[in-house]
Amino acid sequence: MKKIRPVSDLRNKFAEISKDVHEQNEPVFLTKNGYGDMVVMSMEAYENLQFESEVYHKLAAAEREAELTDVRYSEEDVLKAVDELLGE
Repeated sequence: MKKIRPVSDLRNKFAEISKDVHEQNEPVFLTKNGYGDMVVMSMEAYENLQFESEVYHKLAAAEREAELTDVRYSEEDVLKAVDELLGE
């Protein structure tokens, strides 16, 4: 369930909001005059979100590229290429 709080809580109840975002690993949505204004989240949650977004965009790009070519690689080919890149 989304945590929605007025933006004034950021000033008045910062410690409580900080505890919530770290313990529950969920963002807190802040409103101003009844409308959504900001989202507060832990650094860990933000970094995870960034990582997931980056992975999603790379997979989407790979799917677009796969649609443009008939070239396919086997699992063995991919693992061999990775080993070569890592110098193993």
